[in-house]
Amino acid sequence: MSQTTIYSARKIITMNPNQPEVSHVAVREGRVLGAGSLEELAVWGDYELDERFADKVLMPGFVEGHAHTMEGTMWRNVYCGFFDRMDPNGKVWEGVKSIDAMLERLKQAEADLDDPKAPLPGWQLDPIYMDNALVSRADLDTVSETRAIGVLHASGHIMNVNTKGLELAGLMKTGINHPGIPLGPDGYPTGELRGPDAYMPVGEHVGFDRDVLGCDADGLRDFGKLCVRTGTTTITDLAARLNDEAVEMMLDVTSEKDFPSRIVPLRHFMGLTPEELIDHAKELKEKSTDQLRLGMIKVVADGSIQGFSARMRWPGYHNGADNGLWYITPDHLSQILNLALENDLHIHTHTNGDQATELVLETMEEALRNHPSPDHRYTLQHCQLADAAQFRKIKQLGMCVNLFANHHFYWGDEHYNLTVGPERALRMNACRTALNTGVPMAIHSDAPVTPLGPLFTAWCAVNRLTASGRVQGEGEKIPVADALYAITIGAAYTLKLDGEVGSIEIGKKADFAVLEDDPTAVDPAELKDVKVWGTVQGGRIFAAADL
Repeated sequence: MSQTTIYSARKIITMNPNQPEVSHVAVREGRVLGAGSLEELAVWGDYELDERFADKVLMPGFVEGHAHTMEGTMWRNVYCGFFDRMDPNGKVWEGVKSIDAMLERLKQAEADLDDPKAPLPGWQLDPIYMDNALVSRADLDTVSETRAIGVLHASGHIMNVNTKGLELAGLMKTGINHPGIPLGPDGYPTGELRGPDAYMPVGEHVGFDRDVLGCDADGLRDFGKLCVRTGTTTITDLAARLNDEAVEMMLDVTSEKDFPSRIVPLRHFMGLTPEELIDHAKELKEKSTDQLRLGMIKVVADGSIQGFSARMRWPGYHNGADNGLWYITPDHLSQILNLALENDLHIHTHTNGDQATELVLETMEEALRNHPSPDHRYTLQHCQLADAAQFRKIKQLGMCVNLFANHHFYWGDEHYNLTVGPERALRMNACRTALNTGVPMAIHSDAPVTPLGPLFTAWCAVNRLTASGRVQGEGEKIPVADALYAITIGAAYTLKLDGEVGSIEIGKKADFAVLEDDPTAVDPAELKDVKVWGTVQGGRIFAAADL
């Protein structure tokens, strides 16, 4: 018989309503044999008692339902973000607070490059915190006129490039007619490229290969380190091309004995027809393993609110900006939803603006008439501006939401003052409305858009504080218990993994977040400060201090 290990802990929060708190958990063959008292678990026979967690608090391993493995590779580029941020090795990088400061950091990095032809990529630029200034190609030319430079925005929807980058991509010319490539008074591109279809042809020349959302083997391993540091044991890669080479790499890395996370990559609808998307997803599904779950689909309907590329209903943007970009045609969306329902494939759809949400709901309602599905769990990702009527429709259609709770902190003040105005800012990422309506809900970080950290995300949903310390949307706050549910069993439900992960109970994966403090006992304002010791994933122990 396989060895049974019983772990003791100061407290084990199970997320199982039948026994919410226990003192011990038994693990055999990487699964939970039982949870309860030592006396109750001893009936399973011989065991080894492991007390290394005797002073810790265990929770189900956190489930991050919207992230991107690209964060692992992004750290090789120049960090240009506004907020301080920790890298996979635990180093905290100071944020840059102005365009001039960003340019100076790029100049320092450029001086360290030995190869005169090597590109210089940066990431996490957030001009909305810098008086919404336009970063022009001329600005980046001050760093280098001979080296291609590109800086990806925090939203992931916009990239700024210098003149050399445009030249190498064949875009330094007049007469371009593309909604994502604004032109200056001289008729040439300004250097700002809005949307993946606009910036990806340039990306390969400025240090981002054509699959800017992709990740290589070392990047995926670094991504795993971030998972351990944040207590995350199951995590998505919510927009991946998943070509044969990438899939083989992910299969190899996730099968390594010391890889600490279960990865759920979704096939992104880009560069192929709806029929090709469905066929590829079906092929991928057959290659799934325990550590790499394949076969789901990601569709993007619009852009980002802070980048003014999200699609808004009347009256539009608060500051009068033009409406945003559609990333998919209604016909393609309809084809994908119908084909996916017909083939029992799971879809997650990005909608930021309320007009994008409306399009998906209307199209989904029609698709379900053609292909009724009682448990599809199609999930709206972000769904930031949905109003109460839309949440009622989401419930009626059997859909789920994964709300971007972190936005309150990182961009809440800007949404209130600039992008959507006070009333809509108060309802953004409406967790309370979702729960009151009975909509299955998760909350997320969208790493690398904001840092991975489920406890921080829970803190955002509980407190709804902006970066300036102002509460935004008192009526949409949720209790700590609901927030913890959303980052465990709630997120697992949206991925159709709630039968395997998200709670500590018999038969489920032995996936635990190992915490130094009790998140249910601290002041809700201190939830984000609960320290993570590490994780247990499939019965394997990973200490953050050992990374």
